[in-house]
Amino acid sequence: MRIVVIDGQGGGIGSSLVGKLKEAASPETEIIAVGTNALATSAMLKAGAMAGATGENAVVFNASRADVITGPMGILLANAMYGEITPDMAHAVSSSQALKVLVPISQCSVRVAGVVGKPMAAYVEEVAAMILDYEN
Repeated sequence: MRIVVIDGQGGGIGSSLVGKLKEAASPETEIIAVGTNALATSAMLKAGAMAGATGENAVVFNASRADVITGPMGILLANAMYGEITPDMAHAVSSSQALKVLVPISQCSVRVAGVVGKPMAAYVEEVAAMILDYEN
């Protein structure tokens, strides 16, 4: 299975996801870090991603090849993350046939009904558990 972790800014959410997934995923699972910037990609690689790429084309290319896409909710929204998510990135992620398991964040001006205010670490744990359950 190929899991694509997409993040921007400093890559904090993505690196947390990579770390959790790396701990428990099967050895055959590919974890690919895709950052909207080099800092985010670097953080996810340091957390244990098997490979990494940066930028719009990397998001578009890897979204089409993923079995699972994860990252902050903003990766679905054009111009999210202070403009780091381009319309083409958002389109590639939302159009991908991959399962999308996203971390809800409040900075992207979207509220999802049923989501309660939890610490970010709790959401990361929940997302990783959902992906690992899907893997099995």
